[in-house]
Amino acid sequence: MLASIRVCHATARRNVIASATRYVVPRTRAVLPTAGLACRLNYHRPARNEAFKRLTKDDLGFFKTVVPSETILATAEVGGTADAVELEGFNADWLSKYHGNSQLVLRPKTTEQVSQILKYCNTHNIAVVPQGGNTGLVGGSVPVHDEIVLSLRNMSKIRSYDELSGILVCDAGCVLEELGNYVGERGHIMPLDLGAKGSCHIGGNVATNAGGIRFLRYGTLHGSVLGLEVVLSDGTILDNLSTLRKDNTGYDLKQLFIGSEGTLGVITGVSIATPQRPSAVNVAVLGVPTYECVQRAFKLARKRCGEVLSAYEFWDANCMGAVLKHHELKNPLSSEFPFYVLIETSGSNKEHDDEKLGALLEELMEEGIAEDGALAQDDSQIARMWSMREGIPESLGKTGATYKYDVSIPIPVLYDIVGDIAQRLENASLYKPGDLTRPVKLVCGYGHIGDGNLHLNVVAQQFEDRVTQIFEPYVYEWVASHRGSISAEHGVGLMKRDYLRYSKSPEMIAYMKRIKDLFDPNHILNPHKVV
Repeated sequence: MLASIRVCHATARRNVIASATRYVVPRTRAVLPTAGLACRLNYHRPARNEAFKRLTKDDLGFFKTVVPSETILATAEVGGTADAVELEGFNADWLSKYHGNSQLVLRPKTTEQVSQILKYCNTHNIAVVPQGGNTGLVGGSVPVHDEIVLSLRNMSKIRSYDELSGILVCDAGCVLEELGNYVGERGHIMPLDLGAKGSCHIGGNVATNAGGIRFLRYGTLHGSVLGLEVVLSDGTILDNLSTLRKDNTGYDLKQLFIGSEGTLGVITGVSIATPQRPSAVNVAVLGVPTYECVQRAFKLARKRCGEVLSAYEFWDANCMGAVLKHHELKNPLSSEFPFYVLIETSGSNKEHDDEKLGALLEELMEEGIAEDGALAQDDSQIARMWSMREGIPESLGKTGATYKYDVSIPIPVLYDIVGDIAQRLENASLYKPGDLTRPVKLVCGYGHIGDGNLHLNVVAQQFEDRVTQIFEPYVYEWVASHRGSISAEHGVGLMKRDYLRYSKSPEMIAYMKRIKDLFDPNHILNPHKVV
């Protein structure tokens, strides 16, 4: 059992995790929900654009001249031999919410092959969906209809690494966790960290402008990415794999592709700055009584540990319950709390950082902001504490069909929307706290307080319209009324395309469409997504 953090500064630093095995949450590839939990939702599916060509055996014949046969999956419908089951992993997202009907998957190994594929597709008006690790949550990485899936998973080479500057140049298909291991051996870390790190690709991270748990310290990919290699819809290769931190020579075109979700071009190479790995890292988990205390603790953490504060995460009791149940864990604190907070500091002087965090924990306890807590004593315990936070999405997915809303909201009202949605579902007799037999099992929230980013989750028995209609478009209206964003870090994809007006003005959307027309005049790249 974990000893609690008390007001004594020295005692705070002595608290240890007693069991080395109790809190391990396996970091595995994202798992599809249990069979029967999810059904196909009747989400708005745009009609197929009949201007797009339907594939033939002749098209397959051309692609076989570009990439090796073993890198092609084609069904009999287009002249191949693959069973449709082999394409299911490319046609569906990991939540099994969005499903396409692609008959052809191409897995090129080089940028030149991507160029030849897109040039042909543009000439013949064939729609294409670029796909990385397919860990997205808004339907952006899977086909809507029968688009070709252009998978970047075979493009996974590290092209160069400068240990002095920490600048990494790699293929877009490199897995984030593997890149983290590579630079970690060289004294650096990746500037972003995600729960899906074991599956997601760096190209997909850049294409969706992924955030994650290091955003508070290292900021957005718009600042970390130094250069990109991008193939446009007509096959043109834009080689801007700069390793320069300063380049003030006109328009910074790479910024257009960061967060474009594959609608303007296919990212094939990334140049990114990796920060120095901290030599001293501390993590504490706290139990707090109210969301107001979550905010007060954050304010105090910035005041006392500002220069070393690297993460500040929170989650509610429902999230904790799901993690403890589905990973067979015990609560690390002495009792249950309405909210939990994880604080991480990262620096270069352990004695200095220990003193800073210890003083913060002591003050939080004395002020009654935190009522209990645990402080990790080594790297393995740090990993176990983080696994609690990172295990939330998978745990909720195992609980039922999970509706996920990734939103940015001003911090003072960040959690209010969770209660509002729960009340609307209760009023509709679809949800009752503690009753897992209702159509909705759980309503919960977690996220990155430092970024004003909430992950609102509604866990249902199955995806169905009577549930969806309760909170769509209400969630987006609520966010817009507080001048928030309907997508903090997951992107727009198909899920939020029709709701973009809640975060962007008509003038901004019009200019986004003009940029799309310029880079992809035939609209073959990831059709029906973003705009």
